[in-house]
Amino acid sequence: MTRDNCTVSALAGILLTAAYLFAPAPIHAAQTASPNIIVIFCDDLGYGDLGCYGSTKNRTPHIDKLAADGLRFTDCYSSSPVCTPARSSLLTGCYARRVGMHEDATGHWVLIPRSKRGINPSELTVAEALKTKGYTTACIGKWHLGDQPDHLPTRHGFDQYYGVPYSNDMQSKGRGDPPLVDDEKVIEAPVDQSTLTKRYTAEAVRFIEENKASPFFLYLPHTFPHLPLFASPDFKDKSANGRYGDAVEEIDWSTGKILACLDMLDLADNTLFIFTSDNGSNGRNGSSNAPLAG
Repeated sequence: MTRDNCTVSALAGILLTAAYLFAPAPIHAAQTASPNIIVIFCDDLGYGDLGCYGSTKNRTPHIDKLAADGLRFTDCYSSSPVCTPARSSLLTGCYARRVGMHEDATGHWVLIPRSKRGINPSELTVAEALKTKGYTTACIGKWHLGDQPDHLPTRHGFDQYYGVPYSNDMQSKGRGDPPLVDDEKVIEAPVDQSTLTKRYTAEAVRFIEENKASPFFLYLPHTFPHLPLFASPDFKDKSANGRYGDAVEEIDWSTGKILACLDMLDLADNTLFIFTSDNGSNGRNGSSNAPLAG
């Protein structure tokens, strides 16, 4: 079902769901189970990069089916055109300036490797709120809210973390560009970026399988299609849209694997599944924000 001319944000959807969880239990017993929540948050994916939004170059059948079976929002806003502030708003419900995740004194709008800045320990994240209702939580993917121990996902409501702490084009002297972190330990530096989407997917499926008996919150902020672009051998040079299309089509495959896992475990009907992007594309390398401008 398509919901045209409707203004909504993925953040609002998550927070409204959290509000529902804090409300009194519904009358019907069948509706009392707390819903699982999955948020897939792509990095620099354009408005026009999916088939359900008009792309004729990128094959995205799994995401297109998700849109057809659910709600497709066509008027959705991010709080910022860059990574760190957009992510801080998604997880805290605040404008980045209110939580110190906006431009710093040196003019950086995003956190750089080894920055002393990061999400403040006193901020309440969606993950922390959901944990008070018995949720198990995981962040799998790009974090970009601080790479020092106090700023990592495991200090902000996530039981598990697996991913890269900042953008894949950033370099941290002596540590590779970027490292792969498991909870709070660097396990690979530099990470093999061509395997990232597949490894994120495997970790996401494992997390769902291990927590199928209780409510869970899975936050999957993909590294791609942020530049530089990578895809695994199964997808590299397989799309009609170059390396950009390869990365997008692998993300679609990943989405399909996660949806199939939910179906197999009979969890789909009790899972709020949100697929969105942080701030649109840069309009290069085959990406598109059409029919929007800017």
